[in-house]
Amino acid sequence: MINLHAVRQPVCGRFSQLYEGALLVVTTPSAPGGVTVGDTAGPTPVRRDPRRLVGALAAAWLLPVLLHSVGLDVLLLPALLLFVASLLRTGGVLLDRLVAAGVVLTGAVLSFGLLFSLWPWGLAPVPTGGVLLSAVALAGWTAGREPRLPLRARWADLLVLGVGGLVWHYLSHPLIGKSAADRLGYFATAEDRFGHFSYFDGIRHVGGYAFLHQEAARTYMMTPAEAVYPQGSHFLLAWIDALVRGTTDPGSAVGAMNRYLFYVLACYTLLCTLLVWGARYLGGPRLRGWRTAAVCGSVAALVLASNDVDLIGHGFDSMIVGLMFLAAVLPLLIRASMGRGDFLVIAVTGLVMVTYAYNLYGVFVGFAVLGALLVHRRRLGGRWSYGLLVLGLGLAGLPSAVSVLSKLDVASTANLAGPMVGADRVLLIGAGLLALLAALAPSNRRTAVGRSLQVVLLGSGLAIGGFGWWQLHTIGYYSYYFEKMAAAGIVVALLGLGALGSVIRTGTTVPRSSPRPARWRAFGADAALSGLALAAALSLFAGVQWGVLTAWNKPAAWYSNPLVAWGKGDARTDIAPMAEMLAGRDLARAGDGPVIALYSNDGYQNLRSTFVAELMEHRGAEMLVLYGTLNVKLGADPVPEAQYQESMDKLRAMVSQLGAEPTLLVADKNVADRVRADLSAHQLPATVLHASLG
Repeated sequence: MINLHAVRQPVCGRFSQLYEGALLVVTTPSAPGGVTVGDTAGPTPVRRDPRRLVGALAAAWLLPVLLHSVGLDVLLLPALLLFVASLLRTGGVLLDRLVAAGVVLTGAVLSFGLLFSLWPWGLAPVPTGGVLLSAVALAGWTAGREPRLPLRARWADLLVLGVGGLVWHYLSHPLIGKSAADRLGYFATAEDRFGHFSYFDGIRHVGGYAFLHQEAARTYMMTPAEAVYPQGSHFLLAWIDALVRGTTDPGSAVGAMNRYLFYVLACYTLLCTLLVWGARYLGGPRLRGWRTAAVCGSVAALVLASNDVDLIGHGFDSMIVGLMFLAAVLPLLIRASMGRGDFLVIAVTGLVMVTYAYNLYGVFVGFAVLGALLVHRRRLGGRWSYGLLVLGLGLAGLPSAVSVLSKLDVASTANLAGPMVGADRVLLIGAGLLALLAALAPSNRRTAVGRSLQVVLLGSGLAIGGFGWWQLHTIGYYSYYFEKMAAAGIVVALLGLGALGSVIRTGTTVPRSSPRPARWRAFGADAALSGLALAAALSLFAGVQWGVLTAWNKPAAWYSNPLVAWGKGDARTDIAPMAEMLAGRDLARAGDGPVIALYSNDGYQNLRSTFVAELMEHRGAEMLVLYGTLNVKLGADPVPEAQYQESMDKLRAMVSQLGAEPTLLVADKNVADRVRADLSAHQLPATVLHASLG
């Protein structure tokens, strides 16, 4: 059976014809179906008139100049997104097209970032915006494509956007109405966050990728991070920050920390939103009605109740961005409902954005590209396709090659120990097996989506299992990076649940030719079933009890999940008072050299307070020496003599290694006086200030 469906909608002016494309569903045994081709039908390409190109290029530079003149550079983001979306032909509804455009735009920004890092203007909004808009104009003219958007939506998009709204509500709630200094209590939750902010701060100051400005970047971050750590997420956020600020000047460190925190929270919100969207998109046109609510509602409930929110508290910022990128690009490549041109653009930009942000996750995109080429080799393959993909792979692997060729020890790094957010094994295995069941079910196993999904699921399972086996045979346990691989496996599994839509069978649908009352009755019945399906999913998987109390009148499990806990402010760090004092009082009294914050007798609190102080001074590199504050267990009150002497030994060693005179902020006055006298007796130059927390 072949069902060909084309949608045309008249719009004014030059955009007089909007095409959604042709929806082709093939289910015959000789051509197993479920393939959706978004740009194989449409109008004849327009004539490439050079005058139109000149006009488009002029407009591409005029728009950034105008927006900059009125202080609205940030509007370049939605403008770029819409312009890119108007030239793509994949995605039958607006949300799908915007996600595809987001993938292409992100990959383009990170690719052009190599140029932005080398020219004299850095991340300035006007030149970067002008180049990106010019590239869009040139691509549209070369391809002969008229701008057009599918001005359609699905009811399920309300569920997708609703999940994003709910997540943002909980994440932003403890920050709304707080001062910039108060919000530092949610920024300063983990050392990893400090490291990621130092990369972001370094890129903002040097005007490009740190690995292309290694000497200058060493001031802002602990070496060898400037050469070995993936910097795509930090570069992207730094460029967005330049648009938000309208300048290459990042402003005050406290303001930058606040904005950076909101960017991270926005990325996590997008991750949750894209997981639900991805399941809906993979379900395709056969995932409709109450089945959409059942499948997407279950994915939403699993996302809302998961422990992934702990990634924010642990400061795993680039991991969050990497997972978000996976959730965006994998559904597009698995379903591959596009022509060869769009596929190549999305595959290359998807590889770039994922590997630049978190190179460990590039393998999952590779499986999706491989699956699409195996299933659609006649439509998407060919020598030119393979050649361009190889070139794209080289571009995507460039920063990783720099890392390996510099100071990165791949084997030891892969087995690195550190703080972890354990991936939910029940969710990983259960959702993975259920997605594989859906892909292998009779209704899916011979479809294009089903076969591509099988490649991705099996390939991901082998990659995660193989990595885990290697760790068990080298270090004897699953360590830091295994949990990160497993988190990506959960993303793959949740996206794959979208294939369940075609497994669930329903009754006969009411045709559009039916009388209006019959169609309204059918719509009402479907809406009621959708509500029941969503309510059941939230109860089963997210612990929502709809007002019914648990035994002994305890609150529902929903109120104890990590997302709700964050919304209640439970994630506020124990060094929040120290961070507020640094921002509001103490750094203004410090000298120009390093700052050592000894507000506590807890060495770990002193370490983190010192790290925050150094970031506020844009001197993250000095933490290579100042990490010794972890063993300086004095500052708040007098301590036992043995503890004092051990702490002073470490403190004197640090001060002697610093290249400039430090300022020590000590909470207790008597301790401050004694430390000052001790350092003076050893002829170590330092300024010691009393800095109480009261």
